[in-house]
Amino acid sequence: MVWSVLADPDRYSEWVVGTSDTWPAEGQWPQTGASLTFEVRLGPWTVSNKTVVRRCDPPRQLELEANSGPLGTARIALDVREWGEDTLLIVDEHPLRGAGGTLHNAAFEVLVQLRHRAMLNRLADLCESRPLPEPAGR
Repeated sequence: MVWSVLADPDRYSEWVVGTSDTWPAEGQWPQTGASLTFEVRLGPWTVSNKTVVRRCDPPRQLELEANSGPLGTARIALDVREWGEDTLLIVDEHPLRGAGGTLHNAAFEVLVQLRHRAMLNRLADLCESRPLPEPAGR
């Protein structure tokens, strides 16, 4: 269920905190090299940037590089694991280039963790609101 949401380019802006809209840029999401353009709205301003799939191993791993313009780029690794009857999603994000890397410190990391909690809550809501497939044989 989690992978189906991660692999749906139309759902990206619903679970990624800060994005207001997305649309395909290149390739077939979430294949390696595919990208989405995303919009971020800050009051009257709108900024468009791009997220590129750097690694995809369905249905377990998705690694993205998000370009946030002047703030730089970040690597976001999503690791999907079975956890009993549930799913555990591990998110690891690190700045790669730009101001985000320069400003990265303990206070910045707290903000990233708060953003991740909101993102994981959104993702859980999306996954739990999708109808479960009918078991085979019914």
